[in-house]
Amino acid sequence: MNPYAVLAAAAAAWDRIAARLDRAAREGLTELLRVVRDRDTAERERLAAAARAAALLGEALPDEFGAAQQARLAPDVLDEGAPTGPVVQGFHAEDLAVLLMDGHRMVGPVLGPVRERLLAAPALDADTVLREGGDPYAPDLIRLAGAGGRPRLPRFQFSEGTLPWLVVLEVNALLAADRDPWGAADWWLSGNAWLGARPVVLLGTGRDGHLADVARFLMEEE
Repeated sequence: MNPYAVLAAAAAAWDRIAARLDRAAREGLTELLRVVRDRDTAERERLAAAARAAALLGEALPDEFGAAQQARLAPDVLDEGAPTGPVVQGFHAEDLAVLLMDGHRMVGPVLGPVRERLLAAPALDADTVLREGGDPYAPDLIRLAGAGGRPRLPRFQFSEGTLPWLVVLEVNALLAADRDPWGAADWWLSGNAWLGARPVVLLGTGRDGHLADVARFLMEEE
């Protein structure tokens, strides 16, 4: 059995199994998944960590991930050669790391593609922002957990270098980007019927007040 398939299956079953994992199991999985998701680590080491994580799941939840249960996963595994590893019910092994370590639910067959689309937008990493004199952890900036959990800051937030647009900070605060950075990023990068365009394309066009008004109206409606 491919251990990545076991981790993908655990991600697919997360709503059912999360509360059953004790603190020791969660800590052990966290350490192993940190290696599994690190693309800079040799594949041999990542595979070994995935195998240990699958074994840990078997020990913690034998009724769900015992040897017999893991063996029965084989018929449900699709595309063993996919770049992100085996797919089980639309979930990948790294989705388990996202659920356990990143604390958001942008995974699986529905929200996973949204996460990929948002991460594909031009972005700066935290080191680049720091190197150019900015503060990647400033309040009201959107920070998305990218590959390996590393923070990515969508590039549209900055007007010049690492100087944020003031309206972006205002709108991000209205959208509660600190609590829901994915939702805030999606608002900026998706078509908006009220604005007749993606909000991001209106930056620098003199429509700052309109952007803020539409975001404020959206939050009041909710």
